Amino acid sequence: MTLLDPYRTALALVIPIAAALICAGLIVMLHPLLRRYALARPNARSSHVVPTPQGGGIAVMVATAIAAALAGVLGVSSFGHAIPVVMAAAFCLAAVGMIDDFRPIQVIPRLALQLAIVTVLFATLPPQLRILEAIPLGLERALLIVGFLWFINLVNFMDGLDWMTVAEMLPASAALAAFAFFGQAPASVLPIALALAGALLGFAPFNRPIARLFLGDVGSLPIGLLIGWCLFELASQQHIAAALLLPLYYLADATITLLRRIVNGERFWDAHRSHFYQRATDNGFSVTQVIARVFLLNLALAGLAMTTIAASSRSVDLTMLALGAFGVAAVLFQFSQARVAQTGQR
Repeated sequence: MTLLDPYRTALALVIPIAAALICAGLIVMLHPLLRRYALARPNARSSHVVPTPQGGGIAVMVATAIAAALAGVLGVSSFGHAIPVVMAAAFCLAAVGMIDDFRPIQVIPRLALQLAIVTVLFATLPPQLRILEAIPLGLERALLIVGFLWFINLVNFMDGLDWMTVAEMLPASAALAAFAFFGQAPASVLPIALALAGALLGFAPFNRPIARLFLGDVGSLPIGLLIGWCLFELASQQHIAAALLLPLYYLADATITLLRRIVNGERFWDAHRSHFYQRATDNGFSVTQVIARVFLLNLALAGLAMTTIAASSRSVDLTMLALGAFGVAAVLFQFSQARVAQTGQR
């Protein structure tokens, strides 16, 4: 069976379709319960203005797990031991997020739970799974654990606008699935990336502006872990530039915002409205205008990542990273500037 086998291609297309249908069906079933028990009420830091149910991440995660298992059953990709471990870690994070959605957990206990989950995940990975072999394994794993903890939380921080997570994670997961399908990322990435892309498609109609449903922490935290793990697997094949390019907008917006808040002496662990995409809506951009720019930027970043993989050249890697950084900087700058006329918010 070759990479371009039509039968395998058809089976691969079944996975996101199944995930989308499962996710949408579960949302329809769960929506009345979420409206009753999981309303996110607007406050001074919110982007929404009416109480909106959250918890759509429950459907996204269940659909992802079922569709990823289906990919293994159908033989779309090898189903190594890492996938059940990663999915188990994601569901543990989803449980932490669900509790936090219903009854907020204090910062330190929440981070401690996340740290424990990520640490156990990396403790189960084989020692030969490396990115930087020039440094000791223990140091690399410690840096990766800290990086994963930041990535998981920045995905949560950035999930503050209708369709924002879809606009970021759909291009990233689709690109990761394509890389794995054509053998440029480990085969174990394919089931998760395909399934997650489909689940996000199933969630998208319910989260389109003006959203009828939010992901909640039950969705954003495990999605961050799943995408982070796929990026780690991609980087382990020495496609480090591609692994940086795919999430570059999220990395830049969240990291610059965090550093700015620290420099200003703010309580950076508190909820706020100072991310670039939030400032954009305050500056007169509509939600649709913000999301369109983020989505198109992420498509461009996926194209740059694809170029680095195809070229397999250090100079090309640096050039694509520079182009990606320029594109992200341009969007962030645009978001930080006030528009002449207010075009509305959700």
